[in-house]
Amino acid sequence: MGEFNRDERGITGLETAIILIAFVMVASVFAYVVLTAGLFSSQHAKEAIFEGLEQSKSTMTVRGNVLAKMTNGTVEELYFTLGTVGQGDRIDFTDTSAGNNTVVISYSDQYQQFPSMNYTVLRVTSFGDDYILDENEIFQVTVDMSPVNSGASSPEEMLGPYRKFALEVKPPVGAVLVIERTIPPRVTQLVNLY
Repeated sequence: MGEFNRDERGITGLETAIILIAFVMVASVFAYVVLTAGLFSSQHAKEAIFEGLEQSKSTMTVRGNVLAKMTNGTVEELYFTLGTVGQGDRIDFTDTSAGNNTVVISYSDQYQQFPSMNYTVLRVTSFGDDYILDENEIFQVTVDMSPVNSGASSPEEMLGPYRKFALEVKPPVGAVLVIERTIPPRVTQLVNLY
């Protein structure tokens, strides 16, 4: 009969098991990496959602009219009342008296921009003795507009009739409230701005 080659080897069950275990180990390490990356990215998505909710919760709104106190045809002070929207977060209007208020009010028009305006707060309706605007509370804000008129380089740049301007009320957390108004052509001592 024929000769048998004695150097031929066959794959045994033990070798097959070792190769299979190696494939399973590599697949499990890969699966662990993919799952960890997925959990990490979903955690960041969760944080972004909660941050968005926090930002929208602290929204303020103007309650009532925006009034301008006029002197010699220019705006001297602005008055408006603020409240929170729905179940909004608390907003701290505590006066720091050093220009470091937690809520910043800025001004801009076609000629000038002021990143921070001086203002005072009067509690119209309040359930505590603090200056933190809570739900169902209303604060009246008085903004001193004298820097706008003193910073004008010509009479046209002063805050008078036909001038359009914007105030931005910026809380430390939450959406910025933008108040845009135009001074009417005929002005009295106290003008309701629409």
